[in-house]
Amino acid sequence: MTRPAVRPDAGQASSATFLGLPAVVPPTAPRGVGMLRGDEPFPAAARRALADAQLRHNLGKATGTIRARRAGVVAELDDWDRLRAAGAAIKDDVLAHLDDYLTRLEEQVVARGGVVHWARDAVEANRIVVDLVRATGATEAVKVKSMATQEIGLNEALADAGIAAWETDLAELIVQLGHDRPSHIVVPAIHRNRAEIRDIFAREMGAAGGVPAPDGLTDEPRALAEAARAHLRQRFLSAKVAISGANFAVAETGTLCVVESEGNGRMCLTLPDTLITVMGLEKIVPTWRDLEVFLQLLPRSATGERMNPYTSMWTGVAPGDGPRAFHLVLLDNGRTATLADPAGRAALRCIRCAACLNVCPVYERTGGHAYGSVYPGPIGAVLSPQLAGVTDNPSLPYASTLCGACLDACPVAIDIPSMLVHLRARVVDAGRGTGRPPSAERAVMAAAAWTMAKPGRWARALRAARLGRLLGRRRGAIGRLPPPLASWTTSRDLPVPPAESFRDRWSRRQAGDGLGSLREGQR
Repeated sequence: MTRPAVRPDAGQASSATFLGLPAVVPPTAPRGVGMLRGDEPFPAAARRALADAQLRHNLGKATGTIRARRAGVVAELDDWDRLRAAGAAIKDDVLAHLDDYLTRLEEQVVARGGVVHWARDAVEANRIVVDLVRATGATEAVKVKSMATQEIGLNEALADAGIAAWETDLAELIVQLGHDRPSHIVVPAIHRNRAEIRDIFAREMGAAGGVPAPDGLTDEPRALAEAARAHLRQRFLSAKVAISGANFAVAETGTLCVVESEGNGRMCLTLPDTLITVMGLEKIVPTWRDLEVFLQLLPRSATGERMNPYTSMWTGVAPGDGPRAFHLVLLDNGRTATLADPAGRAALRCIRCAACLNVCPVYERTGGHAYGSVYPGPIGAVLSPQLAGVTDNPSLPYASTLCGACLDACPVAIDIPSMLVHLRARVVDAGRGTGRPPSAERAVMAAAAWTMAKPGRWARALRAARLGRLLGRRRGAIGRLPPPLASWTTSRDLPVPPAESFRDRWSRRQAGDGLGSLREGQR
């Protein structure tokens, strides 16, 4: 077992990791990152998603409903901004002293009968979990909804080892039975409507080896939930191993916490003999009092509820109550490389509420699959490139309008727009010296820089720009430019240049009646 060794102090960019990873390993190229990269760039995937009218309808309806519910419950609290500030401060303290809190957490978990495992990356985490399940003799496991296990591709690793992993969260079950991929952090099947879910249940439940859907299944929510309940119950009662993530871990007591809305997590956490929890290093809170803050922030931000219907907590192993063996897998997978970047480490504050997805105009129109990573939306656009490296996700930092809605919605005040700009700079820096020809955008920017470097060049360019008035004289705006400038005008109009530039007008007025005439003419 490898213990944390180095603390990158706040403001310092150390590339050493807590888990003994050599400092020479570049933070932009961690190994074994798992499901954090797509098969195609975001623009290509987004273009295909935009052509799906049903997808856009499903997303718009769902995100609009969640936004309205969240606004209502947030407005009930007079101290919401202070709660946000408290959440951000607690998370920043954890990140500044992460080695201390990790050591304390490990000591408390072990003292209460649990076993702690440290995983540098997705490969190690998957190997640890597969070995633990095999040691029990089980060939299947039930799962609580977990972003960490999705991040490392655990289901696929278990399947390769001959172990069936059954998702028990309703939305995750829909995704699994539909041979699909999650598209939202909190509502993985947000891209499906009720009719589609009914068809998936009717077609796949029996084929998956569980209780089949009843004949005549309708798309009423109660009927769909009842079909899922009947399908899953035998899984809960027969499973010997459960696998979960964790929303929070309390360092002072070694307590793990999972919040959910359906009760499936409670079944997984209490019935099986062995419980395996995979948790990112950053999910720690120092004390129980700190947990109070996040149990107010998370449900309101995630689902628009005042509190989660089910909040499950467990500390090690309790004889005669719950699992007889508990294993905690602490996952790095690029987190310490992210921590080493002063401008990017605040992304590790994220509590996976998805509030930023629900307000993002880009996500609402493209959905989560376009991002490639299991972390979609604004937080995915900053988290995935940092965990996996900007060279693996060079288009994600550009998957944003920089409107700032994500910052306003984030319950821990992550400045995602500023982080996106920072990551765009890193993408540009990573592309320098590669020997590849410059992109059209870079060529245009280089030409603009050359033009602006000399006043005479800039003045001549402004005079030449007046030719654009010929292109826009009919519509009052320029709707089409030749390549490579066409990339701009295919999605937006360009204002028509003025008949006279300010520089020329200034020169004319100075040569004529002087500054007073200029001011008079501006009135």
